[in-house]
Order: sequence, then structure tokens, then C-alpha cells
Amino acid sequence: MGRLFGTDGVRGLANKDITAELALDLSVAVAHELGGQSVFGGARASAVVGRDPRASGEFLSAAVMAGLASAGVDVLDAGVLPTPAIAYLTKRMNAEMGAMLSASHNAMPDNGLKFFASGGHKLADEIEDRISGRVGSDWDRPTGAGVGRILPFGRGAEFYMEHLLQAAPGRLDGLRIVIDAAHGAASEVGPEVFRRAGATVDVIGGDPNGLNINDDAGSTHLDKLQEAVRLRGADMGVAFDGDADRCLAVDARGGQVDGDQIMAILAVAMHERGELQDDTLVATVMSNLGLLQAMEREGVHVVQTAVGDRYVLEAMRSRGYSLGGEQSGHVIMLEHGTTGDGVLTALALAQRVVSSGRALHELAGVMTRLPQVLVNVRGVDKDRVDSDEGVLAAVGQVEQELGDQGRVLLRKSGTEAVARVMVEADSQERAQGYADSLAQVVRERLAL
Repeated sequence: MGRLFGTDGVRGLANKDITAELALDLSVAVAHELGGQSVFGGARASAVVGRDPRASGEFLSAAVMAGLASAGVDVLDAGVLPTPAIAYLTKRMNAEMGAMLSASHNAMPDNGLKFFASGGHKLADEIEDRISGRVGSDWDRPTGAGVGRILPFGRGAEFYMEHLLQAAPGRLDGLRIVIDAAHGAASEVGPEVFRRAGATVDVIGGDPNGLNINDDAGSTHLDKLQEAVRLRGADMGVAFDGDADRCLAVDARGGQVDGDQIMAILAVAMHERGELQDDTLVATVMSNLGLLQAMEREGVHVVQTAVGDRYVLEAMRSRGYSLGGEQSGHVIMLEHGTTGDGVLTALALAQRVVSSGRALHELAGVMTRLPQVLVNVRGVDKDRVDSDEGVLAAVGQVEQELGDQGRVLLRKSGTEAVARVMVEADSQERAQGYADSLAQVVRERLAL
């Protein structure tokens, strides 16, 4: 059996991979691991539970809350809210744990479980492994007054919106923005926060019905947002994913602004204000070389991590860095949150547009994206991709030919039997050619 937890919780096809039974058993294990002695002692442990709008979240969140309460944990049911909201509320309410039901940007049939420790922090690998080891084990069940209570937590949305407006207090009067909420968890709080900040807001993808989350909407489908921004004459647009922990943007011309560009804009702004800790931005190895080049010009150092916002966060917490994120739009502002927050990112980006008096496409011009090609190579021994002599020799040859005008990155997928070949170059043709040739070498050398 493989590891239960992936890079971002437990995820799979709802009611097949992610069942009510698994949700209940896993929640009991989480209660025992994170609740400590308070689960059965005097002071009762508590948890905040939320979900995105997908239909399966209704029965799965019920199972999670049942598992926690059966283990003696009091549960605050926050209902439909973004993942970063649940992380924030776990901290604000001094809860020992939090749980979020979401499969993020995945299609509606999937779902997943994410858990937070006290303070709203994601769980370390070793804690996840201990939780996995507890699943299905015998335990003494509390009875009578020892069982937990499940309470509605309607104030959670208001608390979260207050937090966002305090974290990004600049006004947006005069700004017209289109928000694509992906029919997801931020369909209500996202637009409402922007209205409270003074913006004129148009919403698309804001009518969740349990079945349409991420359906041709949100940060993985920007074409409708691009069209809406142009047709409505908006200053910019932002798109969230299903659980709103990521954000991508569109400028007034309809051009895409990805996570690297958003980080570049925010890093420069924070650097100018003296708010960028150690003048450092944290990004993953997948960030575009153009970001690294731009930050060097702006006097900002870049620390790179493995792919995954959890690794970005680990690096940020280890040194107290204030800003980090991923090309996909996960952006973490450590002073204000413990996880990527799409709504907060969008607010900060919009405020930079207003305060600078510059259009979004001008601000995004701080960096030039190099053409980037990613080829997924299947049917190979992915574990040898970074050690095979023939593959390494081919990579070295390409790197020598590219010089400082590009780069090569080979890595194995953390979730599939796939080796990934990524090449950046000064033209799309060169990037594609080198990526295809290296992928062929990987197929020939590492074929199973």
C-alpha cells in the first residue's frame, strides 16, 4: 500500500477512493494525534471544519464531523469557505485542528481531505504518517458527556472577510474588476470582500450548484475571464480555483498574468516598502527563469524549493521570509496566512494596481517569461531520471548550448509513474525542440 497522504492531503474519486468510511476513520485518527490528552481530559479539544461546494462534500464533511465528535472533539461547522479561511479560523478560534473537504482545482467527481494543526499549519510528513498508522486501530470511545458537540459556525465567513480587509487595507475605489470564482468556495466571500474595499465587481463562475465546480471556469480555464474583462472594459480580472487557495489574473487587454508574474509584482512592491524580509522571495524550481532574472535586476534574492506550496511554506517559516509561492498561483504572505490564499493575493495585486496608478500589464512587464515546454514521459523508470549517466550527459549538452538563455529541469512526478522534462529557452521553437529530444533520450534510456 502506498502512502495515504499526497503532497496536499488525501485526494481521489469521491465515494470510491474518498469514502465516508475513510473520512470518518481518518478524522478519528486525526483527533487522537492532534487532540492530545484533551480529547479525553478536562479541557475539550476543538476543530474547525469547512468544505467547497461540490456535492460529495456534503456527506464527506458530515463523516469528518462525526468522526471528530465521536472522539470527543467539539466541532465548529464553518460550511462552504475557502481552504485559507479554514486555516485562518483554526488559528483564530484556538482550535487544536482544522479540516477542509476539497479537491482544489480537480473536477467535481473528485474530493479530498486536508487537515491543519493548531495555528492553522499544514501537517508535517511525519505527523501524517503517524495519523495513517492510527487509522483503523482500536480505541476507547467516550460516552455520555464525553462525546464532542457539533455547532454551526456562521460567523466564520465574517471573521475571514474582516481578516482579509485588515491584511490588505488599501482602498480599491475606481477599480473595475471581473472575478471568476470557479463556482467554488469563494463564490460569496471573494466578490463581497472586493465590494467592501470599494471596487466595482462583475462576477462569473459564481453560481455553485454542487455539480459545476471548476467546470470550464476558474484559474485552469482563463478564456472566459479574458473575454469578460475585454467585453466589460474592466481594469483587470482574477480567477480562483475550487477552494480559492490560488489566484491567476488577466490584464485589461486580456493577457494572462501567471503566478510568477504576480509574485514579481508583489515582491517589488514589498521590497519598495521595506516589507520583504531579507529582500528574499521563495519560489519553486518550476518558476520561470524570467522571474529569477527579473528579481536579480530588482535586488531581490530568490530561494528555490521543491514543487509544492508546503515546501515553499517550510522554507519561509525556517527563515521568516515574508513572500513565496508557485507559478500556478499559490501565493503565501506569511505575515497574514499559513497557506496560499487566492482572495488575499487578488486583493494585494489589485491594490498595487490602484496605488501605483499603473495598468496591470505594465506592472507584469517587470519580468519577461521565457517560453517553457513541459513533456511528461510515461512508461519509464522515473526514479532513475536524475541519476542515469546517458540522461545526465544529454542534459549537460543542452545546458551548454542554452547557456544563460535557458535551463533544463528533469524531475519525477510525486503522484504518477511519469518523468517530467521541462525546458526553457529564448524561443518557443528551441524550447520545444530540446524538450522533445531530451524526452526521447529518457524514453530510450529508462524504458520499463
